[in-house]
Amino acid sequence: MKPFAVFALTVTLAPAALGQHQTFVVNPDASEVKMTLNTTHEIVNGAFHVQSGSIEFDRSTPKMSGSVVVFAGSGKTGNDSRDKKMNKDILEVEQHATVSFEPKTYTGAIAPSGDSSIQVTGIFILLGMPHEITVPMLVHLDGADAIARAHFVVLYVQWGLKNPSFLIWKADNDVAIDLNLVGTISR
Repeated sequence: MKPFAVFALTVTLAPAALGQHQTFVVNPDASEVKMTLNTTHEIVNGAFHVQSGSIEFDRSTPKMSGSVVVFAGSGKTGNDSRDKKMNKDILEVEQHATVSFEPKTYTGAIAPSGDSSIQVTGIFILLGMPHEITVPMLVHLDGADAIARAHFVVLYVQWGLKNPSFLIWKADNDVAIDLNLVGTISR
């Protein structure tokens, strides 16, 4: 009788456990990546286009997989000559067309609906080089609709990129990133 009880419990709980595996599919046209770079003369604001994104997660385990990919050459700051320099000399878009983030794990709990605050650790790939980073993220779920927002700092000079400073115009060695991913959740 005991093996039957274990089997019955397993059959009863299996659909609930399997139902926790979900995929967040990013809508690139509704999503955005904004950057802020402080300089001695101005604050440079820019935006990049999200190419694609798909993140798989399971509420019963802290593991995640997938990626969010951004077109490196899509950055616009409102100054064409600055954008050209950023693409050629800083981001080297001829050799590295994309920047990406590949989540691996998270801490915190993702609620079935409403807001959740989590910490996502993964690999940020910039100039083809991987860098581990932990990003605080606010996730909002409403039925099949999902939004993930994050604010974090990229230590771009420490990670091997060139600082765009010249003459008396000096730029910080890090850049603030605001990530707003809009998409849908599927099972």
